[in-house]
This record gives sequence, C-alpha cells and structure tokens, in this order.
Amino acid sequence: MAGSGCRDYQGWIERPAIDEEPAVTMISRTADRVSSQTPDEVNERIRRETDRRVASLARSGPQAIDARLAELDREWDIERWLETGASSLMLAGTLLCVTVHRRWFVLPAAVGAFLLQHALQGWCPPLPLFRRLGVRTTDEINQERFALKALRGDFATGAGSVGASADEVLRAVRH
Repeated sequence: MAGSGCRDYQGWIERPAIDEEPAVTMISRTADRVSSQTPDEVNERIRRETDRRVASLARSGPQAIDARLAELDREWDIERWLETGASSLMLAGTLLCVTVHRRWFVLPAAVGAFLLQHALQGWCPPLPLFRRLGVRTTDEINQERFALKALRGDFATGAGSVGASADEVLRAVRH
C-alpha cells in the first residue's frame, strides 16, 4: 500500500510499512552503510581475516586474547580514518585559500560534499581504498572484541561459556 509507511523524526525520512518493499533511499542505515557500499569480496575478506584471528587466539590462551583486546582498543575504524583525512584536507584547502589563491576553496568544499555523502549514503571516494586495505567498521571491530571476550569467559552463559568454539562465538556475535 503506497503511502502507508511511517515517518521518522518529525517526518523527515519516509520508511515503508513492514509489508511494503523499501523505496530507493538516499539515506542508508547507520549500522551497515559502509559495508553495503563495499564490494562483497572485500567484506568477505575482512570477515575471514577476523575469523582466522579469533580461531588462532582461541588456541593461544588468555594472555594472547588480552593482548589482542588491548590492540583492538587502539585500532582506528573507518570513520576515524575518513574524518581525520577529510579534516586535514579541509584545513589544508582553507589555508591555501587564504595564503595562495582563493580557487583553493574548491578543495574544502569538495571534501565537505564528499563527507556529507558519506554521512548519508556510506560512500565517499577514499572508502574503497581504505576498505581494500582492511580498515574495518566499528561493528566489525566490536564483533572481534565480543568474540574474544566470550572466548575468555567474560559472559556467564550461552556461546560465551568457557569452552565454546571460535565458530560458535563468532556466530553468536554476528546475529
């Protein structure tokens, strides 16, 4: 039924009713906007690498898991890489605009437009490069973090029980 959808926050974003097919939208869901804009083979490679690491750490013991959890706390996600790069280019463009020539204003304007596109759709020009380099989303990093904590026995029941296999834990954190 057309028009039976609901509107989010003061009616700004139209969402289809549950039984309707979603219309093409310019705004992607926050949780999967980056992975939905990444080629499947890249997402799969990142997932396999995470699975390999978790399985290896499951065999290595609690000290190795603790060390990896500390590394994960320092890992930059895709958003941090993009924000750092964008802000650096915007500052450089503004500085060049003020000191060299005002045509440099095009640089911060273009970067701002691409940053807006990334915020709305989950895509911007450097995204494919960063993803191919293995830069992960916050969700992908947290999946590894929760799987390792479950293997370490931080959670009392379910797939987090001590002795659960890496496959069981990864399946649980992805659903």
